[in-house]
Amino acid sequence: MKRAKSRSSHPAAKGAAVPKTVDEYLERVPEPARTTLKKVRVVIRSVVPPETTEVLSYRIPTFKHKRAVVAYAAFSNHCSLFPLGSSAIRQFANELKGYQVTKGTIHFPLDKPLPAALLKKIVKARLANNERRERD
Repeated sequence: MKRAKSRSSHPAAKGAAVPKTVDEYLERVPEPARTTLKKVRVVIRSVVPPETTEVLSYRIPTFKHKRAVVAYAAFSNHCSLFPLGSSAIRQFANELKGYQVTKGTIHFPLDKPLPAALLKKIVKARLANNERRERD
């Protein structure tokens, strides 16, 4: 059986070896996406609790606090934020107008990160959602 080719090229797939850390991943991302993702990373770090970890999950940077919160990645024509659930995308649908949005992904330009205020709201919503799930 043939595997379907991805329409968007992922930088981690281009090298001979798969990156083992988030820093390695970011080093391999070409500009301007590298700078954009570094800004996204800083904003996310400013919101998540200190005990949050950063890992590569499915070969993309992912923030985990008890469970996965958000992930992000660069592709050949865009960057993506993965809120790891559709609830945050639905919750902030009005603020996401102007961005290409799928069921579980927000696409933004290679050279322009999501607005920090919106990104913080999305991360806080994901953290709250995870906390609710922990209590239930």
